Amino acid sequence: MLVVAHTGRENARSSARLVIDQLTAAGIAVRITEAEARALGCAAAVVMPGGPASAAGAELVIVLGGDGTLLRAAEIARPAGTPLIGVNLGRIGFLAEAEPDGLAQTVERLVARDYRVEERMTVDVVARDNGTQLATTWALNEASVEKTARERMIELIVEVDGRPLSRWTCDGVVCATPTGSTAYAFSAGGPVVWPEVEALLFVPISAHALFAPPMAISPRSVLAVELVYETFASADEGSDTGPGARPETAEAVMWCDGRRRFDLPPGARVEVRRGSLPVLLARLDGAGTGGDAGGAFTDRLVAKFGLPVAGWRGRRAAGY
Repeated sequence: MLVVAHTGRENARSSARLVIDQLTAAGIAVRITEAEARALGCAAAVVMPGGPASAAGAELVIVLGGDGTLLRAAEIARPAGTPLIGVNLGRIGFLAEAEPDGLAQTVERLVARDYRVEERMTVDVVARDNGTQLATTWALNEASVEKTARERMIELIVEVDGRPLSRWTCDGVVCATPTGSTAYAFSAGGPVVWPEVEALLFVPISAHALFAPPMAISPRSVLAVELVYETFASADEGSDTGPGARPETAEAVMWCDGRRRFDLPPGARVEVRRGSLPVLLARLDGAGTGGDAGGAFTDRLVAKFGLPVAGWRGRRAAGY
């Protein structure tokens, strides 16, 4: 098993050492990456160079940290097709499966293979400018196109399956997966979508328009965002290049999972479609019992957001 930790936190480092010791005592070979080896200082672990090769052939990637650490680990695990399981040492840790106070029991269940694996939809993202490919990447949570200048909004046109949908002046847009519906898209006013519902989500950010609702479209659709060139050109009237000239600096930026940034020039086009590879997440809830994944996600919402459920009796208590 590969162990990935947020080495900037002492609790993550100490928890990683405990996990490595427990796995080693159970006769399981443990890997860590070169970038984390010095901070963890575990002689019993095999040091790997990093990247997808670190997870290739491993049974699991155990992640100790917050959602950011899990997203980093997903970049390693996704190409290798290795499931991830997170131990939350951050704030909310919505993607994490376990809490630190039950760490030993979590490891025992992993050693006994008492877990299930679920696929999480991803998105593949391509950015182009006049036919030139600027970036090709992917995201588990979301790809966002945002303004770079606080004092200026951006204008964009959204397209679905080759047909224009609307034009907005806004701070940006979020294109999210169901997994990402509880992340940036949620903060921008998007809906919470259960993971087993396959859909692409589109959420405008602070749009100056009467029609700018969050939308869910088919996972087979292709969503495109075009930065309107004329807007940037007219905004450049006070520069040395003169009115109508194309600014040399990026006026918008594309972020994928808040980790990978790409500057976008005026007129750039971003296409988002269902990812070719899913991310595999290991889950402990209901493992081996045929547990309802939808119910487990409901419980996760209640726990992570502290939702009030006092007074609930349930069907059985109500005599159904």
